[in-house]
Amino acid sequence: MTVVDMVWPDQSNHHGTLFGGAALAMLDRMAFMMGSKALRGSVVTAAVGQLNFAAPAPAGHLVECRATVLQRGRRSVTIDTRLVAEDLLSGARTDCLSGEFVMVRQAEDGEPTEGVGAPVPVGDAETSGLASALVAEIVFPGHANHRGLLHGGPAMEWMAKAGFVAATRQVRRTVVMAASEKLDFRAPAHVGEVVEVRARVVGVGRRSVQVQVEMWAEAPSTGERRHCTSGRLVFVAVE
Repeated sequence: MTVVDMVWPDQSNHHGTLFGGAALAMLDRMAFMMGSKALRGSVVTAAVGQLNFAAPAPAGHLVECRATVLQRGRRSVTIDTRLVAEDLLSGARTDCLSGEFVMVRQAEDGEPTEGVGAPVPVGDAETSGLASALVAEIVFPGHANHRGLLHGGPAMEWMAKAGFVAATRQVRRTVVMAASEKLDFRAPAHVGEVVEVRARVVGVGRRSVQVQVEMWAEAPSTGERRHCTSGRLVFVAVE
């Protein structure tokens, strides 16, 4: 499974690079998502090892987080995680951080569902040759309204982030969002669920890029998926 995020100034240290704690939080989030898919239950982090800080990730760069299942037991799973920085303007990539996370399914969830196998990795390569991106988040209480449902503000922020990455990867220039043609909110996402936003470029003009975005929510314990939101964003390249 591979997802992307951005390094913002509020995640950076006084050197202007991604703070180590924030980087570990990104990998822990990836391990939670992959562990939930593998064990189909509510998982917690039991151990972290083999950490290797190889290079810094500068503010303004994209970071790509990858997770792969190394070993799986009845209630635990060992996951290899990697964080790679990418300069969106040049495309240059740097291996920054790696580590192994052991995730354990909480006992109250009972035995895993029969017939559930290893998760199928989700890539973000498109056969059309146009750029794409996958952003994944966990819905925490701070993202939700008083009914425990994902608030529209964070949902639109995550969709805009995925669209920005896809558009910048396509043209390798600085882009800004110019318009949102339409957003359809079809179903809610609940606290504790994993939200995946996939963005793919569907049109390129002289200075503009059209990006289709789709948001899905997944319940970690059952694997049930809901199509929550779709829309089309327009980004414009600036000098």
